[in-house]
Amino acid sequence: MQKGKLFGWMLAAVVLSACSKSDDSEDENNGNWKELPEMSASPRSEAVSFVIGDTAYVGTGFDGEKQLRDFWKYNPANGWSQAASLPAAAAARSSATAFVIDKYAYIGTGFDGKVRLNDFWSYSPETGNWSKKASLIGPDPSINLARRDAVSFTLQGKGYVATGSDGSGTKDVWMYDPAADKWITRQSFGGSKRTEAVAFVLGQNAYIATGTNNSELKNDMWVYDASTDNWTQKNKIANVTDETFDDEYNIVTSQAVAFSVNNKAYVVTGTGNGISKATWEYDGVTDRWTKVRDFEGAARYSAVAFVLGGKGHVASGRTGSLQLDDIFVFEPNATYNEND
Repeated sequence: MQKGKLFGWMLAAVVLSACSKSDDSEDENNGNWKELPEMSASPRSEAVSFVIGDTAYVGTGFDGEKQLRDFWKYNPANGWSQAASLPAAAAARSSATAFVIDKYAYIGTGFDGKVRLNDFWSYSPETGNWSKKASLIGPDPSINLARRDAVSFTLQGKGYVATGSDGSGTKDVWMYDPAADKWITRQSFGGSKRTEAVAFVLGQNAYIATGTNNSELKNDMWVYDASTDNWTQKNKIANVTDETFDDEYNIVTSQAVAFSVNNKAYVVTGTGNGISKATWEYDGVTDRWTKVRDFEGAARYSAVAFVLGGKGHVASGRTGSLQLDDIFVFEPNATYNEND
């Protein structure tokens, strides 16, 4: 199948709205994107994804008309098949967040089309069942912590939910203890309030970057150390210094996705100054970003990303009003192949 295949009229619209193609020559070994068989699920954006073992799961989201509750699983050997949907007691939703602890996935928060949500549900792949877990509620139950477009990550056997929108941007951080089924407040995010950010983990630390607040795109990045409960600011993700390392930086975006492979992190797609196809690689040791091979599907935002077999995958999302159901895999060290 040709990469980024879309109807001709839509392709023209995407090209006009997308960021320009990378200046990297096609023979450079700066990574290769390969299109895989499209999702069996209906096209969607604002979904969630998680990986347990050798299987990735994609579910919930928005299909252009309504919020969804279905889930689909993907394994490279077996392709796509349907998994258990969220139970009837759980609202269909978009803009939720998810993390994995041991062999269980946890999904919660989001937007049901009318209100923001604070409930959480756990999924067991062994039984195929969903279980209700503690909602995101702090020490004062009168304070509503419901939100959408938050980020989440897992560190040291605990789940974390941070930032998001409760009507405006937030910066609070909450840690989930699965043994106690309880949420515990942690040090607030070090940067300013934001929503539609990305989070990724390198080593023992989690990073949060990008996003928007009050319609302003954010250009800072922070790293979290769970052992000390502290946030430390890293270099900005825009050209804001007199040094040369950031002269080409243009990572400022929202509604992007992120994943980590081989001790490097990648931020892909998003929207801000146009809909993006850019792929940026982050080295946590040097605190530097490098632009690598552009995403080779349609420019998009509100997609999902996950890692299987040591390779990053990006699926679904939207470009303008068009919901997407395609999926691409990225090999960072591969030679570019325009025909796969």
